[in-house]
Amino acid sequence: MPPAKTSFVCLPCRASYKQPHPARTRDGEVDRRVCPRCAGTLIHVGAAFAAPPRRDTEGWRVLSVLLHAGVRFHKGCCGGPGYRPRTLREVRERMTYAKRTGELIATALVRPELP
Repeated sequence: MPPAKTSFVCLPCRASYKQPHPARTRDGEVDRRVCPRCAGTLIHVGAAFAAPPRRDTEGWRVLSVLLHAGVRFHKGCCGGPGYRPRTLREVRERMTYAKRTGELIATALVRPELP
């Protein structure tokens, strides 16, 4: 059985690649993956990731906000990664809520509904 693959993303190229899971070196660091288009560093996003189309500028901006906040798309025990915002409006609402309540941005971004 071949090893399981996971998704990696290059934000400047708006490209997603499936590759084997990253291995840890003896130092405890994860090996660095390189984008075949621009030679930039790929970001490990998880196995439950579905990339937006390359032309979808808003979708890639939302993805950029999520990744820079530390949100990833790893599978849970019962399926997918849970709720993730898909529009800039949803992101703005959750970031405003986080600022108003003092909640961590990453936690507010993955909330299915705001109170």
